[in-house]
Amino acid sequence: MIPLSTPRRLRALLSATCIATCFSPFFSSTLSATVSASLVLAAGAARAQGAAADPAAFVPRPAVRSPFAERSMILDATRAGTRLIAVGERGVVLLSDDEGAHWRQAGTVPVDATLTAVSFADARQGWAVGHLGVILHSADGGETWSVQRIDPIEDRPLFAVAFTDARNGVAVGLWSLMLRTRDGGRTWEEVGLPPPPGDTRADANLMSVFGDAQGRLFIAGERGLVLRSLDGGESWSYHPTGYRGTFWSGTALADGTLIVGGLRGSVYRSTDGAGSWQRVDTGSQSSVTDLIAFDGRVHAVGLDGVSLDSRDGGASFELARRADRLSLTAAVATANGGVVRFSRAGLVRD
Repeated sequence: MIPLSTPRRLRALLSATCIATCFSPFFSSTLSATVSASLVLAAGAARAQGAAADPAAFVPRPAVRSPFAERSMILDATRAGTRLIAVGERGVVLLSDDEGAHWRQAGTVPVDATLTAVSFADARQGWAVGHLGVILHSADGGETWSVQRIDPIEDRPLFAVAFTDARNGVAVGLWSLMLRTRDGGRTWEEVGLPPPPGDTRADANLMSVFGDAQGRLFIAGERGLVLRSLDGGESWSYHPTGYRGTFWSGTALADGTLIVGGLRGSVYRSTDGAGSWQRVDTGSQSSVTDLIAFDGRVHAVGLDGVSLDSRDGGASFELARRADRLSLTAAVATANGGVVRFSRAGLVRD
């Protein structure tokens, strides 16, 4: 437990480090480096500007273009029209225009902080979030990015983002941090969540946010929490799953079935909009890091080289494991029904 007397900025960094080392093994080395750099930055800012340092005065370092970008740890991937886009450590953004056969680095990314999630509302309008509480926006399909929000003083990482259209989006992260926009990210407001049942405050880490075809939004996070919004993120309700561990990812099928997954291979399924949940036996104890739904399939990737594939709406899964046990971190579906996978060592080619 981190003492409440610890300065808030430092507590945020220590808490983020704890998440990395305790819950997310593939995440730890990069986050530790990010935390170290952030501590140096915080110390310098405090000396130069005092306790009332102005985040607006902070100038982030841009991501470095590298011939080895494909080997960077990737934490999320998505589709924007016919393009695939992946994001990860040190501000790396990778683009593919041929369904993952070839990748190139985005032209301009204004931060070198780790990017944890990406969401596109259409072929051109997209957002990426990550450490330093950063929110980036692209209006050209991921070619170039600009900063919409950054908070280097508190540095509460954002772990997930979802946009239902080009104007309405939600980003979530450390200690129940939730931000909402109604104008395409030109302004972001913090949303105060009610405490979960049996708790006195909302302070769980929110790891994944996703929507379904009916326009409902869902969040998966620590303590087996699943939250649901029926009004585009205006208000939220808690829906117990019966699990007490951390969910790292979630997805919705076209028929409304919900699947969430996380620690120790835990996968839970709901067919009534999060009203009730059933545990699915995956045959694996390796933590699930990403879930995607496409063409009637559910596909999951995880630590220890695990992949899970379902053809019956997530009711059962077929398990596969890489011989090298490379920890897989993200996946995205291709137009021909394939899957491109990513890992702590970057793009997986096999």
